[in-house]
Parts: sequence; structure tokens; C-alpha cells
Amino acid sequence: MNITIENILLIGSLLLLVSIIAGKTSYKFGVPTLILFLAIGMISGADGLGIYFDDPKIAQFIGIVSLNFILFSGGLDTDWASTRSVLWQGVTLSSLGVLLTAVTLGIFVWAITDFTIYEGLLLGAIVSSTDAAAVFSILRSNRLALKSKLRPTLELESGSNDPMAYVLTIAFLGLVVNQEKSFISVIPLFLQQMIIGALAGYLFGKVSTYIINKIKLDFEGLYPVLVIALMFLTFSTTDFIGGNGFLAIYICAVYLGNQDFIHKKSVLKVFDGLAWLVQIVLFLTLGLLVFPSQVVPFIGVGIIISLFLIFVARPFSVMVSLIPFRMRLRRRIYISWIGLRGAVPIVFATYPLIAGIEKASMIFNIVFFVSVTSVLIQGTTLSVIAKWLHVALPERVKPKSSVELFLSDRAKTEMAEIEIPDDCYAVGKEIVELHFPKTSLIAVINRNGKFITPSGSTVIEANDVLIVIADNEQSINQVYECLEINKPV
Repeated sequence: MNITIENILLIGSLLLLVSIIAGKTSYKFGVPTLILFLAIGMISGADGLGIYFDDPKIAQFIGIVSLNFILFSGGLDTDWASTRSVLWQGVTLSSLGVLLTAVTLGIFVWAITDFTIYEGLLLGAIVSSTDAAAVFSILRSNRLALKSKLRPTLELESGSNDPMAYVLTIAFLGLVVNQEKSFISVIPLFLQQMIIGALAGYLFGKVSTYIINKIKLDFEGLYPVLVIALMFLTFSTTDFIGGNGFLAIYICAVYLGNQDFIHKKSVLKVFDGLAWLVQIVLFLTLGLLVFPSQVVPFIGVGIIISLFLIFVARPFSVMVSLIPFRMRLRRRIYISWIGLRGAVPIVFATYPLIAGIEKASMIFNIVFFVSVTSVLIQGTTLSVIAKWLHVALPERVKPKSSVELFLSDRAKTEMAEIEIPDDCYAVGKEIVELHFPKTSLIAVINRNGKFITPSGSTVIEANDVLIVIADNEQSINQVYECLEINKPV
């Protein structure tokens, strides 16, 4: 069956519905949700139900758009307060760790196959990064709590290492196409991509925060749309000026997610839903792109490469990368084990297909097999391995992230009525400009006998009575400090 304008909505909606239903029950059987999405795409493809899809360019476009949403959503959910202490560990894993994985695996592939050294390094680069979609999805779906800041380390690594893998993929692909170039030629490209990408991400984060808080849109529903526009603007502009767009949107999202901006709660909820939607669409698309009959001939070499990646290349890169840091061996082992490969390597594997290099089809099918086996072997055992290594927190002490606390509707323990005097600092300012502590919120405003449900854009007026609820008395004290009002005795 060919996909046409007439049937694409019907087929798409049916696949989406089946994926959601399958995903709801998959964890009862220990199968990662993302594998279910991929399997449904494969079953529906040309070797299954007959939906023919063989366009790497469209798949790559869908992949890039999806990665924008996945990385941006992951960045918005990143709590800088908990991430800051593991920043250098995460950055080292996402840079040096990715490079070591790519080179180690590339040399191994060159040694056991008829690949040239550059073709082996290209394959190593494509599968060198842990997949943000897989890690975010499996950790959060399992509600797996880990000791000693392991979780922020893993989420930071998976959210920030795709840019490094992308640069290496493009660089080694260039070496495969132009054999006369030297390995040294990769260094300027790497520095350009990373430096411009990081600076652009930080700049767009600051600009996005300012725009969101100052634009004053009439409808709350437009704010998520505005953030989507800023996300794509960040990616495309950074890419246009020669930077790494994936790195830029992740840094932009981390900065934005840790600032106060109007309708933040709505934006976070919308992006959480969109991230799930694009993950489903991405895995379905990649499933349709794969022809299982073409994968079968590469199962043998695929198993060898996958096992080497899981048990040698990834552990070696993690152990070397974390040498400067004090960390127990069992925690390093767990970081090694959670090196999940998912949709990102498959998306990156479309670049050789589009470039038309000789072994592009072989690389794509091997990468697909490696990604599937990684999620099946590692993704299904994360909880078990965490318990074996004693890095999982007991159920009763599992903490909520700051984002979960912010979005939760749990009851607060302190309440205060605060009247705003005429000469108060807060008069004429929007609530978002007051930078209240995250452990408190204004539940309602009594304005001349009328009760107003506030949002971040609500302007405080003289004689307003703010009904504030907070976690504890200290938070109430901080609210008074933000308002520059003396707390009554």
C-alpha cells in the first residue's frame, strides 16, 4: 500500500491509537514502550501489512523535528539546582565519552569487517551517543529513583551528547566521501559547532525568556505556540550560522526551564505531551523505513557489534571519562549499563543513505539492529541492575523532582494573607517579575471584593490581598522578601 493524501490521516491515526494502547500495557510485560512503537511500524511496513515507505529524506526530516521537541522538553525538565553539581561529569561523558565510544567501536568494526577505517569510525559515531528519548522515557515511565545524583547525571549526558555524535557523524561521513582529507580536518568543525552552538543556546535562552514575559499575548494557549516558534528559531538560526542546533536548543531549554516565565505550567505540560507524540511518530516512521528482510542478513555481525558496544566500548569510555571524578565503581558500572541506543542513531544512519555511500544500506541495518538490541537488553533490565548494584532508592524515599513538585496539586502546609500597600515595590509588576520561591504560589487575589485567579502575567495592584500558600514558613518569609514587605509579628 502506498501512502497517499487520501489515506495518510486514517493510517496515521490508527497507528497512533494502536501505539498508545500498546504502550499502556507494555511495561506489564517488561517491554520498553519505544520498542512497541518501532515494532508496530515494522509490522505495518512493506514486509508486513504492506504500507510502503522508503524515503530517507522524509524520515530524516521527521527525525530532526522530533529531536527538537525531545531535547527541548528534556531541557525544560532539567533542574539546574540538582544538575549543577554534576555538570562536569555530564559534560565529560557527553563529549570525551562519546568520542571514545565512537573510536573504540569504529576500530573494532574495521578489524572484524571489510569496512575501511573511516567507514568503521562512521558507524561508531552514529551509535556513540545515548538516546535522550529512550533514557527520558524509560527512567520516567519506570519512576526509577537513583542514589547520589545518578539520575541528573544520566539525563544531562543523554540530553547533551547527541550534538557530539552529530558532529562526529558529519565529520566521518565527510572523510568517507572525501578520502583525501585527514583526520585533523575534523577538529575545526568540532570546535566551530560546539562553541557557536553553546553560545547561541545561552543567548536564545535569555532572549526567549524576555520575549515570553514581555509580549503579553491575549490567549494562554498561544504561549506554548510561541515557545515552539522560539525553539525552531533557535535550532535553525544556530545551524545557519554554523553552530550545532541540537546543542543550542538543549541549552536554551535548560536556561528557560529554570527561569520564571508566564504560563510556565501550561508550557511544560504541552511540551511533555508533544514529546510523547513525536516519539511515537518518530519510532513509527523509522519502523516503516526498515525492511526486516534486509536486516536478517546482518544479524550475526549486528550481535557481535552490539555486544562489543554494550560490554566493552561503552564501559571503557565511561571508566576513562570518569577518572577525574570521585565515584564508586558500582555507580560507574550503572552509568555504563544505561547507555541506551534508540531512535537517534537510526536518524543519524539516514545521513549515509542520503549521501549515497557504498555501504550505506549495510550501516543503516546494522545500526537499526544495534539500537533495538540495546533497548531490549539494557532497557528491560535497568531496575534489576539498579537493585543488584544497590544504586536504587527504596520506594518509600523516592524523591519528586522540582518539576513534579511544581506541577503537583498536593496540599501546602502554610497559608498567608498579604495586603499590598500603595507604596509597595510589587505594585504595577507582573507576578512573574517577582520571582517567588518555587515552593509557594498565589492561589487567589482579593481585589476590591472580587476574587481573581492569577497567572504569571497578572499585574499586582495597590490594596490587593494575596492568598499565598507554601510548603513551609520559610517559603512564606521568602514571599515577603520578594514583595519587599515587612512580615507582621
